[in-house]
Amino acid sequence: MSLDSKVKKKFEFFDFLYKYGTLVIIFLLILIFGVAQKNFLQPSNIVNILRSISIVAIIAIGITISLTVGGFDLSVGSIASVANAVVLSMFVWHNQVTWESITIALAAGVFIGLINSILIVKMKIPDMLLTLATMFIFQGVALTYTRGATISRNMVMPNGTFASGNIPDFFVKLGQVPWIIVIMLIIIIVVHIFLTKTKHGRYMYVIGGNIEAARLSGIPVNKYKMYAYLLSALFAAIGGIILAARIQTAEVNAGAPYLMDAVAAAYIGFSVGGVGKPNALGTFAGAILIGILQNGLIMLSVPYYMMDIVKGLVLTFALTLTYWRRK
Repeated sequence: MSLDSKVKKKFEFFDFLYKYGTLVIIFLLILIFGVAQKNFLQPSNIVNILRSISIVAIIAIGITISLTVGGFDLSVGSIASVANAVVLSMFVWHNQVTWESITIALAAGVFIGLINSILIVKMKIPDMLLTLATMFIFQGVALTYTRGATISRNMVMPNGTFASGNIPDFFVKLGQVPWIIVIMLIIIIVVHIFLTKTKHGRYMYVIGGNIEAARLSGIPVNKYKMYAYLLSALFAAIGGIILAARIQTAEVNAGAPYLMDAVAAAYIGFSVGGVGKPNALGTFAGAILIGILQNGLIMLSVPYYMMDIVKGLVLTFALTLTYWRRK
């Protein structure tokens, strides 16, 4: 075999890994955990994995949209925390009905997105630095709004009385199977169609690929960048609302733990199918990878102090595949 043939085969192998490495890892994890733990492949556990990744996937979709325009939003965890606290406070503190409470929580999230977008687009503050700052600001806002307490049914109010509001059954169902999974899948499909089949999605990709070329082409760059951060905040708020429906309490900084998993899912999604750019289906695959890994490690009773090591190694390998072609 000639040297050129060996080089070609080696390139084809790595090209295959780049395109399908994430899917291969998912398959291998399913195989390993399925052999090691017979209950892993039970339908009930598969549903449990999909339920567990729903909130991560929804928040990650928002990050994916910000990435399409070459941006990055670190404040999504705080936005989810604010929306989580607002929607439950509307029920428990103010006796509001479901749709009013959801609308107010979504509005709070979008308002934060508007602040981010104005400061990034109009004031030219680097997005990572700005959203890092607003992440802490709105963590503090959520903490101040809840007075450091957990919002729940019959909680003790500052004046010593008990909260009289209740959480509607319809709202609770949004956080249960199958609705939590259905909502996630609808969001993924809609965003996939938006990014790949509409001119607005294509404009966002052009901006993320070459912002100067986008400007010269007549694309209103600033407008679409603002849209991206507004949508990122909207989906983070939806994630916070679904979290509230699932656990029916608003813990302090409840959305913060979802940030890094959502970021990882969005970046892992770059390489799925060799797309090489942020995309909704790839983000979903990244979320599945994270969900399978977490679920399998728990079922194998891996000590909690080792889980981050194993999880980090697998995610590092997946990200290496994502960025190998860019070197």
